[in-house]
Amino acid sequence: MKKFIQKLIHPFYKRYHFWYHRKPRKYNFEKVYTWVQPNVFSPINTVSTKVFLDYVSTLNLTNKKVLELGCGSGIISIQSAFQGAHVTASDINETAVKSVVKTAQEQDLLVTGIVSDLFNELKGASFDYIFINPPYYPKNPHNLEENAWFCGENFDFFAKLFSQLSVLELDKTQALMILSNACDLEQISSKATKEQLKLNEVYKVKLTFETNSIYRVVKAS
Repeated sequence: MKKFIQKLIHPFYKRYHFWYHRKPRKYNFEKVYTWVQPNVFSPINTVSTKVFLDYVSTLNLTNKKVLELGCGSGIISIQSAFQGAHVTASDINETAVKSVVKTAQEQDLLVTGIVSDLFNELKGASFDYIFINPPYYPKNPHNLEENAWFCGENFDFFAKLFSQLSVLELDKTQALMILSNACDLEQISSKATKEQLKLNEVYKVKLTFETNSIYRVVKAS
């Protein structure tokens, strides 16, 4: 029933979301903020980013190397830098990357930005934490903006993501990903299984119409 309501509401919400974000909007979390640019995924009218931020804020990130993969607004990167991490924010959207770097500087925080399709431009880099808030609606994206929402009809985003994660030392790197119960967890998990990975739930928040879980991606063996 909850998934049915989510599917019913989503088209109307999506139109409102794009209308509301036709100009930059400020988003605050505790002592930091970010500017959400048009055509960049926004945490303002969504739940997942706030849930992720609440979890990240409990971690000891002092001097840790953190990657926010697909940073969008970059608020998780900025919060991580505030907590003392050495942060890299990556996104396929150059506007998103430039904005998070600039906004971090405004708060005397250092975030290194890099334009990258997943790990394509990050080969050889190592991190203590990788934070991922992925697109999960099964539709092919037709522009940069839609990449923040749609993972491809065949969940191509996750196939590529898990293929690249599988070569990392996931016993040393904590790869953490948030997913809503609105997504097709079975399909996503199957993509992980093909790469000999699995998703271990480490945090869960239940709300009226949505449940968000944070999973750690680990080796299946």
